[in-house]
This record gives sequence, structure tokens and C-alpha cells, in this order.
Amino acid sequence: MSLKTEFETAVANAQKLSERPDNMTLLKLYALYKQGSEGDNLAARPKRTADPVGFAKWDTWDALRGTSVDDAMQQYIDLVQWLQTE
Repeated sequence: MSLKTEFETAVANAQKLSERPDNMTLLKLYALYKQGSEGDNLAARPKRTADPVGFAKWDTWDALRGTSVDDAMQQYIDLVQWLQTE
């Protein structure tokens, strides 16, 4: 199975987790998904006061800047697999 196929399967499996992950884990999943599907964050940084959720998402994704798409996909797959065993 190719990495992209495994990634797509993990994305589908993340939607079916028996328990909702905590907010920090959700942010990590979001960032790894964005890095794995789009690469480095090129969007403008939202204002913290105007959009606190968007700000947190942006910061978490931007922290992965320079991480290869393949590495981000593998980390996402590994995190979802770990969450499925919890």
C-alpha cells in the first residue's frame, strides 16, 4: 500500500475514533493533515483576538514548516494508529 493510500485511510479512520481526542491532539492531527496534504503553511497568520481557534491551528501547522510531506503523512498515520489502540 502506498503512503498516500495509507494516509487517506488514516484520515478516514480518524473520523471514526471511538473517543474524541483532547484539543492538543486534535491540533496535532490538523497540523499533520495540513502539512501532509498541502506542505508548508503559506497562509497569513490570523489575529489571536479575532480568531483564537484559527490562530492556534495556524501556529501548530506552522511549527511543522520544513517537515516533508511524506514525514507528515507518516506521523499522521502513526498518531491515528496510536489513537485507535487507546
